[in-house]
Formats: sequence, C-alpha cells, structure tokens
Amino acid sequence: MTRLAPLEKLRTGAVDAAFLVRQLTAAGVVGPMRPRTVAEVLKGLKDFGPTPAAGYTMNAARRPGATAIIDDFGSLTFGEVHERSNALARELRAMGVREGDALAIMCRNHRGFVETIVAASKLGVHQLLLNTMFSGPQLRDVLAREKPVVAVYDQEFRELVAGQGGWDGDGGGLRHVVWADPELDAPGPDVAQAEDLIARGDRGPVDPPGQMGRMVILTSGTTGTPKGAARQQPKGLGPAAQILSRMPLRSEERTMLAAPMFHSWGYLHFTMGFALGSTLVMRRRFTPEGVLEAIQEHRCQVLPVVPVMLQRILELPDERLAAYDLSSLRVIALSGSALPGELAIRAMDRLGDVLYNLYGSTEVGWATIATPQDLRAAPGTAGKAPRGTAVRIYDEQERELTAPGAVGRIFVGNDMKFDGYTGGGGKDVIDGLLSSGDVGHFDADGRLFVDGRDDDMIVSGGENVFPREVEDLIADLPEVREVTVFGVPDERWGQVLRAVVVLDDGAELPAARLKDHVRENLAGFKVPRDVEFLDELPRNATGKVLKRELRPS
Repeated sequence: MTRLAPLEKLRTGAVDAAFLVRQLTAAGVVGPMRPRTVAEVLKGLKDFGPTPAAGYTMNAARRPGATAIIDDFGSLTFGEVHERSNALARELRAMGVREGDALAIMCRNHRGFVETIVAASKLGVHQLLLNTMFSGPQLRDVLAREKPVVAVYDQEFRELVAGQGGWDGDGGGLRHVVWADPELDAPGPDVAQAEDLIARGDRGPVDPPGQMGRMVILTSGTTGTPKGAARQQPKGLGPAAQILSRMPLRSEERTMLAAPMFHSWGYLHFTMGFALGSTLVMRRRFTPEGVLEAIQEHRCQVLPVVPVMLQRILELPDERLAAYDLSSLRVIALSGSALPGELAIRAMDRLGDVLYNLYGSTEVGWATIATPQDLRAAPGTAGKAPRGTAVRIYDEQERELTAPGAVGRIFVGNDMKFDGYTGGGGKDVIDGLLSSGDVGHFDADGRLFVDGRDDDMIVSGGENVFPREVEDLIADLPEVREVTVFGVPDERWGQVLRAVVVLDDGAELPAARLKDHVRENLAGFKVPRDVEFLDELPRNATGKVLKRELRPS
C-alpha cells in the first residue's frame, strides 16, 4: 500500500492539472501568444505571484490596448492601469510605505480602488478594505486594531477618516491619500491627492517585493465591531478554475461590477476580471436604472450583485425594465446574503435563466454555487460545491450528517479559507474543515440549503427554530416585498419569533392573515407572535439586514 501512495498522488495531481487546463482553456484564459508576450507574462507571474500586481502586469503585456476599466471618469486600458499603478506605488514608497506595512482603502467602485490595490500589491503591502458605510466608532475600532500606515480614500470620506486619529509603527501619524471628487471643492494643499502622485510618479517597472502582501476583508459587523479576516494570495489559478467549473465566465467580456469591491463578493469579481482579462464597468453609486443603462450601453455580459440589488432592479415598473436591452447578459452572479427562492424564480422569469448564486462567507471563501438549473429545480438552494471544495454537515457532537434533510452546522474546506482574524481567534475546525457560521442540510440530490446562522437559532418552548424557513415562507406572500424574522425573549417560552415586514407599495396584509399563512404551512411554534410593518429594513452595504437595530433594547 505504501508503494502505491506516490503513484496515487501523481495520478491525482495529473487529474487536477488536466481539470485546471480544461477550465482555463474553455474560459479563454489560456490561448495563443507570441513568444515575447509569453516571456513577459511568465515574468509578471514570477515576479508577483498570482496577485493583482501580476494580473495587471500580465494583461499589460498580453493586451495593452484593451479596455480594463470604464467608470464615471472615463476609460483606461490595461497598459494605462499598469503604468499608473507603477507611478502610484513609487510615490507611496516615497511617502514611507514599506513592504509588510498595512494600507487602508475606503473607496467606492471606480479606478481609484483598482489602482490603489494594484499599487499596494506591487509593493508587497497588506491591503485593508474598509466598508464605505462604516460609522465613526466602527472605523476608529478597525483602524486602532489594524494600524495601517496610510489611508487611501474617496474625498467624501475625508472628514470621517481624518477624525479617527493617527498612528504608525513609529508613532509618526497616519498618512492620507485622497481620490478627489470633481463635484466637490478641492481637498486642499494639506493632503496628498492620488492623481497628483500618479502624474509625477515614475511609470517604469516596480521591483517585485520579497513577499506578497495579504488581503484583509472585514466581516459585515452586523453583530458588533467588524473583524478582519486575513487571507494570503492563492498559490495558483486553481481557485479561479473551481469558480469557472460552475459559473461560465469567459475571457475578455465586460462585467458590470455593481457589488461593492470592499466586500469579498465584489473583490472576487475584481480578481476574476484580471484573471480573465475582462473589462470592469463601474459606477460609484448603485441605482437600478444606472446599472441597466451601463449594461445596455457597454453590452455587459456579467452582472455581479447582492440579492437586494437584484430585488431593487425587479421593483422597477415593467415598462421601465422593458425599456433596456439586456440581451447581452449571460451571467447574473449573486452572493453576499440569502437569495429567497421566490426572488430567484421571479428574476429568471423576467431576465432569463442566467442566475448563479454563490454561497460562502468572508472566512471560508466560497462553499457552493447554484446554477439556473439548480434554482429552477429547488428554489432557495445554495447549490453544489465546485471541484476542489468540500462541504459537510456536522451535529453538535462533531459527527458528520449525511442523510438528506438532516440539519447541522456547515463546514467548508478549499484553497481560499482565511488565516484567522487579525485581532486573534478564528472559526471552529472539524476534520480540517472550517465552520461557515451557518446551519443547513442537503437534499436527496446533494444540493445544499442554508437554514440560518448557527447563532440565529432560537429555542421556543424546547423546540429549535431557524428563522430562515419562516422568512422564506412569508416572502412567498404576494404582498410582501421583504421580511426578516428573529427571536425575542419571552418569560413563558424562553424565546418567541418576531417578524418585521415591508409590504409592496399600496399592498395591505393583516398580521392575522400572515400568522395564519405560517400556521397552515409550519408547526405552531414557528408562528411569529409579533408582526411589525416598516417602510424598509435597515441593511448594510452588501444587503444584509441589521437585525440588531430591530431588536428591542
């Protein structure tokens, strides 16, 4: 048996390599190039590894005149982004930013986000992605914990960032670089402006760092101060091939990147963009019609969004939605929060069978991807794991649950799991797999369903209840636009359910009828005791409902 182990390992490696080549070739990542271009591409990969720095260096060699970015300020080619990020990297270095330092970025979706990330990557600097909806206290806590030496941010956030104090490793203070907004007054002479740094910087090649910088994405902070989830850059293109095996992205297409880039979902499509040589179409602010206008104007094939963005688009009057030519769309990619089955079906009926729903978390990366076929067959499913990813369900005694319908904690293993929280600690691990923080089950066909957060489960009169099941049922009512359900304390039952509901404009729905609907379809202990109607639900930038703001104080 021992003698066969190396042979089996070699055979497995050959199969994995064939899978990688097959997926990358089908997507157009691998293709014919001139010998000189091949040499330049390989040098970029050797110098910077599979990082944003390498991505734009290689694309500048392979397709220098192709459009890399279309944003509110115009367009840039891959060659221009490469040279501009070289200049920015050199000027950051002149400001005292060194390999291994941390750089904080607080930008909306535009060229500034991309060029800052690429410049930091070329310096081997760690990149801390800040949520553009952070409050002052949240931002202060994050900066104090992560201690970046420089903050790069949009001008609209200047007062917010500047008001949080400053520091660096030597106590010299936090440096500031601003992406100026032409609609606002000039930021003044006391702050470095990114475009000025680029204009005066040397655009020649940047010497590669000794080590790659890591990327720190912050958790959503829906239950408190956001945690920093640190992740090393991937070792190769295997993760991209895994995504491509379940989501048919293609090289040199145009992606309308509506999902915020500071979130892991938007950042994933940024990385897929440079891996595929795609054009990123971006708008600083999301509006449903702004997204549709961009898709029509630029013939975008891919639209990454969070579910609430898709919901806002479908809320447009039928005549407004029909006014846009969306025939170019091949993929609407969703993640970031739960996708109700009703919303998925309504979207596909209106926009075509082009929905792909990725389930994952900041900590585990991705876990499963639901294709349009999955969503049609089992609305509400999170889909199946791509090759190279393991997803298992465990009970409280850490025993694996394999029976269809058995509910337990979800654990995931792949090449993109995080290294731990930057402030210390991590997620539970069983058999080398990382907890996603959710509970769920598989159906008879091996599709995953997420039943809720493992800390959202409530015990009402000794019965376990997961709010997601109740939310999905209420969301099926035609009068309901959106709903959230959670537990509140109760002296008799321990906890009971409260539903907070947003109705469609002009709709009426008595609380008694809502409760009857739940009672007719679920057990009596799952019927909400309290029903509250609001005009809208409080959400963060990625569409997750902030339940803490709805709970009684």
